[in-house]
Amino acid sequence: MSASPFRGIHGAVVAHLGELIVRGDVAPGAALDSVKLEEELGVSRTVVREALRVLAAKGMVDARPKRGTLVRPREEWALLDADVLRWQAQNRADDAFLADLAEVRDIVEPAGARLAAARRTDADLSALRVAVERMADPDASVDAVVEADLAFHRALLAAGHNALLRQLEQVIATGLRARDLLVHGGDRQADSTPAHRAVLDAVTRGDADGAERAVRDLLAQADRDVRAITSGKESE
Repeated sequence: MSASPFRGIHGAVVAHLGELIVRGDVAPGAALDSVKLEEELGVSRTVVREALRVLAAKGMVDARPKRGTLVRPREEWALLDADVLRWQAQNRADDAFLADLAEVRDIVEPAGARLAAARRTDADLSALRVAVERMADPDASVDAVVEADLAFHRALLAAGHNALLRQLEQVIATGLRARDLLVHGGDRQADSTPAHRAVLDAVTRGDADGAERAVRDLLAQADRDVRAITSGKESE
């Protein structure tokens, strides 16, 4: 079983089964054999039962009389659940997740940038500047660049000062981390620092239209980067 942020053997089993389902190792409609899982994982019936209950609460499985526990279709999962998001993000072969993430960002971030341009504080601008500076550091590691990118997008949504909008940060940040690790771990991505700086400049000026345009340009570049990586993966 892989490492998990959950505590103890129970949490490790939850994560293991969740990842199996997300990867498609167990197809929608297929049954999970509790007895077989006990034997394969070397855990008790109680641990397996409780793990399946957690996954059922996340919409990933459904217990049926006389049919056992069945895997539910992806569209029925609690896709905004933090664990489900993380499992999907960790599954880098999940192109559907990356496509969904891109669409959500296209809807949310341009509007968030408009709000940020109108409502940003000095503290918000400082957070954005620090993130861009860290992103531009030529000696920064891949992990440092990823963290700086995440910090920038968190700060951009936070600068809109809309409590509900900030709740979408988890969705964007979880997926963005997976996308960033995929892209920045390759050698074909363009330098995104100028595009981020253009967003910062527009927000600093209080230019809502300019901020929206800059974010759309940034997202277009992000989409090209992902396409370059995924097309290369398909050709291998």
